[in-house]
Amino acid sequence: MQIDFGMLGLIFVINFAYITLNTLRFLLVMRGYRYFAAFMSVIEITIYVLGLSLVLNRLDNPINLIVYALGYGVGVYVGMMLEDKLALGYTMISVILPDPKSPLPAVLRSNGFGVTQHVAYGLEGERLALEILAPRKNERRLYDLIKTTAPNAFIIAYEPRYISGGFWLKRVKRRNARGKR
Repeated sequence: MQIDFGMLGLIFVINFAYITLNTLRFLLVMRGYRYFAAFMSVIEITIYVLGLSLVLNRLDNPINLIVYALGYGVGVYVGMMLEDKLALGYTMISVILPDPKSPLPAVLRSNGFGVTQHVAYGLEGERLALEILAPRKNERRLYDLIKTTAPNAFIIAYEPRYISGGFWLKRVKRRNARGKR
């Protein structure tokens, strides 16, 4: 059995590209970028058919299948890393602080984050609860500010699917108005 390294490389690259696009497309759909995801799927399926046909036409060599699977695994990993770097969308962070007089809301606001705060009651009494909406690209900086200012904070993060009104609506309108000038 002769090994064609050029063919193996092609199989790997094609499946790597397909799965990277597949992972990104899936994440774009989940974040509401439907049109871009639909366009991406056309390219993705073309690459998929090409790669699969290369393997199916050469099933006599099991190394082709192994390289195809390796391209799949590496493509998933790289797709997730790319999406993490793109940091599309927003994150919603709920923070519960044991100190109702914590300086954290002021620190976050002075760093450009919108914060809604209210008094909450837990097992051990009064707490300060915060709701913070932030672009995902600022998520790490937000966590660092929280951990530095209030190391004993309880933090929960999730991705909102719909945003309307409030702090963000005003900021987006201002940004759009500046862009039209």
